Amino acid sequence: QLQLVESGGGLVQPGGSLRLSCAASGTTLNAYEVGWFRQAPGKSRAGVSCIRSTTFSTYYADSVKGRFTISRDTAKNTVYLQMNNLKPEDTAVYYCAAGTRTAVVGLCRTRGYEYWGQGTQVTVSS
Repeated sequence: QLQLVESGGGLVQPGGSLRLSCAASGTTLNAYEVGWFRQAPGKSRAGVSCIRSTTFSTYYADSVKGRFTISRDTAKNTVYLQMNNLKPEDTAVYYCAAGTRTAVVGLCRTRGYEYWGQGTQVTVSS
C-alpha cells in the first residue's frame, strides 16, 4: 500500500523559502490525486495546494496563491511544495496526502484523501 513521508520543514524567517518533499513508496503516485495540507495551532487541517492526476488542475488556498507551488517528479515518485515569501501565519504542521480518483470528490477537501504522511513542522518567525 501507499506510504508517504514528508521532509524539508524547519525554522525560517519571514520572507524566506522552504521546499517540502513528500516521498512515496509502495506504489506509483501517477494514479493518485495528491496534495498538501496544514494544521496550525488551534485550527483544523486545511488544504493548501492540491493537484488532479488526470487533468492536472490545481488548487491553491487564497492565502498562498502566488507564493506556493505544487509539483511532481514522477521519476522519483515525489511531490514537492515550494514555499516562497513565507509569513508567520504559514506556521503549521504540513502534511502530504493522496487519494484515488474515485475517493477525491472535492479537490483539497480532507475527506477524500486516504493516505497521509506524518507531517513536518514549518515555523516562520524572526
